[in-house]
Amino acid sequence: MSTSVPDRAEAHEAGRIHRPHSPPPRWRRLRIAPADLSASVTVFLISLPLSLGIALATGAPLQAGLVAAAVGSLVAGRLGGAPLTVSGPTAGLTVVTADLIQQYGWRTTCAVTVLAGVTQVALGWLRVARTALAVSPAIVHGMLAGIGVTIAVAQLHIVLGGTPQSSVPDNLRALPAQLADLHPGAVAVSALTLAVLLGWSRIPGAAGRIMRLVPAALAAMLTATAVALALGLSLPRVDLPSWSNHALAGFPEGPALPLAAAVLTITLVGGVETLLSAVAVDKIAATRGGPPVPRADLDRELRGQGFANMASGALGGLPVTGVAVRSSANARCGAVSRDSAMLHSLWIAAAALLLVPVLELIPLAALAALVMAIGVQMVSLHHIRTVNRHREALVYAVTAVAVTFLGVLQGVGVGVLAAVAVALHRLTHTRITHEVLDGVHRVHVRGQLTFLAVPRLSRVLHLIPEGADAVVELHGSFVDHAAYESLQDWRTSHRAHGGSVRLTGLRTGLTAVGTPTAAEPCPPDPPDASGAPGGPPPSEHELVRGISAFQRDTAPLVRSELARLAREGQRPAQLFLTCADSRLVTSMITTSGPGDLFVVRNVGNLVPPPGEESGDDSVAAAIEYAVDVLRVRSITVCGHSGCGAMQALLDSEPGGDGTPLERWLRHGLPSLRRVASARPPARLTAREPADAVELLCLTNVAQQLEHLKAHESVARAVAEGRLELNGMYFHVGEAQAYLLTESRGTPVFDGVRETEADLTGAS
Repeated sequence: MSTSVPDRAEAHEAGRIHRPHSPPPRWRRLRIAPADLSASVTVFLISLPLSLGIALATGAPLQAGLVAAAVGSLVAGRLGGAPLTVSGPTAGLTVVTADLIQQYGWRTTCAVTVLAGVTQVALGWLRVARTALAVSPAIVHGMLAGIGVTIAVAQLHIVLGGTPQSSVPDNLRALPAQLADLHPGAVAVSALTLAVLLGWSRIPGAAGRIMRLVPAALAAMLTATAVALALGLSLPRVDLPSWSNHALAGFPEGPALPLAAAVLTITLVGGVETLLSAVAVDKIAATRGGPPVPRADLDRELRGQGFANMASGALGGLPVTGVAVRSSANARCGAVSRDSAMLHSLWIAAAALLLVPVLELIPLAALAALVMAIGVQMVSLHHIRTVNRHREALVYAVTAVAVTFLGVLQGVGVGVLAAVAVALHRLTHTRITHEVLDGVHRVHVRGQLTFLAVPRLSRVLHLIPEGADAVVELHGSFVDHAAYESLQDWRTSHRAHGGSVRLTGLRTGLTAVGTPTAAEPCPPDPPDASGAPGGPPPSEHELVRGISAFQRDTAPLVRSELARLAREGQRPAQLFLTCADSRLVTSMITTSGPGDLFVVRNVGNLVPPPGEESGDDSVAAAIEYAVDVLRVRSITVCGHSGCGAMQALLDSEPGGDGTPLERWLRHGLPSLRRVASARPPARLTAREPADAVELLCLTNVAQQLEHLKAHESVARAVAEGRLELNGMYFHVGEAQAYLLTESRGTPVFDGVRETEADLTGAS
């Protein structure tokens, strides 16, 4: 089977690689790539309603949102270091900006924006951008969640037809009275806006694919405006004052210390959000395929955002940052250069100048509903699960609550203190226990062994009688010098009195000669008469050690969840059918836990068609049980790179069915025939299949899905609309998952990237 790439593809690839080394003539630089033009239009349609909505949420003149979107992307797009990042007003700075406007007025707020830009430029020249990424993700996501709650609670009053108060506590206290005095028209328009926002991506069929070419935010604004006009509803609408009355930045007026704190807040919050967005867009650009895009220069990007804030503030615009959702949309729409972001700013400027009568038809309730939805999305369940998995949930919660009730700068400060407290607790909280099993004294040390734990360690060690056998298990990753000396002195003394001491656990830094080293593990147990360390044969030793580690470290963390599942029974959301290959760890790839997946594994992730099980109905039985009894909502067939079953299938001789493996692999023959047939082969969006084995692995997933559809229970559930089927390919060496889609009848695997919910920011 030929696996070579066609000559014309090689020539194209070679041209793509070498073109950057021979720059085009200067006049060609003015040419705009079609991909940049189309991407700029899409981002413009997303940015226009969001810019107005964020300006509404801050209490700034609505034109300030348009100025920020136009000027910010033009300046940062030209001077910044992230070619695909789109800048503009962001929900992450809404609370800070609203407080500034309320306390000092609009012109002073613009001056603070200019000063924040100057500070960002200075930090960019000092090359500290990478340092900003060292902030704990729990603090960043907690800050965004607190801002999101603040935005949502405030905009809820406008959604209900009222006026928001100045703080979250005031808004919560006023909410009962607001609920008792609803404005039916505002509520109806807001509900319609939210319904379109939530349902736009779920419209099925070909009509849905066409309609989704229009961004959901724009569709919601158009629908709500059209309905409000058709019904003649009397509602407050967008009011864009004449540009001749537009207020520019003035000299900052107010106490120096609070203004300096505001400058620092905008600098840090805007800078961190910009840098995280740039990093996220880099990941998208690296996995989408197509022409290569230079990686972001973070220091230059910070400087570019600083110049953009200086320009936006000077011209009467809101503070700007690199915005994650607009930037990710720009990358996914195929933008290849900074021209897309700059064109987007020109479309915004044209709309602000030429479409004022149209924009003034938009009900404020619709904009408030849009911004409220953004605020709710900033409380990301994905982020909560992530920080909880890393045991940072307390820091996240403390930061979110503090930002909500105290303000952004104070809340972040409280979050930093919480993170430091958690780190100190982990460093100093050491649990030391002593037990006697079969005459052996066992001391368990859980946590970091520092000088603070030496008194407790000494007390426990002196409970061990002279001449006794002792085992000290260290389950932490750090032993400081004081603890080392204490443990070493006791071990020497105990051995001198006829006792034995064995140290076990992670790399303890204690060697047989008593020299501390961070690179050498504890000495192994002495061999027994069979020659195996510690007694049991090697395989049993590995098994027992793994089980022991589970009982010690993992079981306490999952015991309550497993107890719940034991009481309630399993209710997995999906059946995951994959290969028996040891490199495929389903829970790791899917970030799932107990009770989430019903997993079936076999050699080659094969699904025998009905009637061809040849006496082995195990796969069919699992499918029937999952669909009819467990009522799973999806089934995923997952193949992988370097599959030994696919290699064996390629190497097999025709008619070979003598061994159990050969008989089982007969269910993969349709995949082999499909590769050799005239049907379009499966492919990856990012590149051509590496070799014949990868081509067969990809095709096999598509073929096994067809076998799956032939099962009666599956066909019935799919027809009823309660089951969906997915194909997946996991490249082991890349640690990259690809999901199967259809493109004109050709199975296409597209790389799974970070979703918008994974990106910092929500506007």
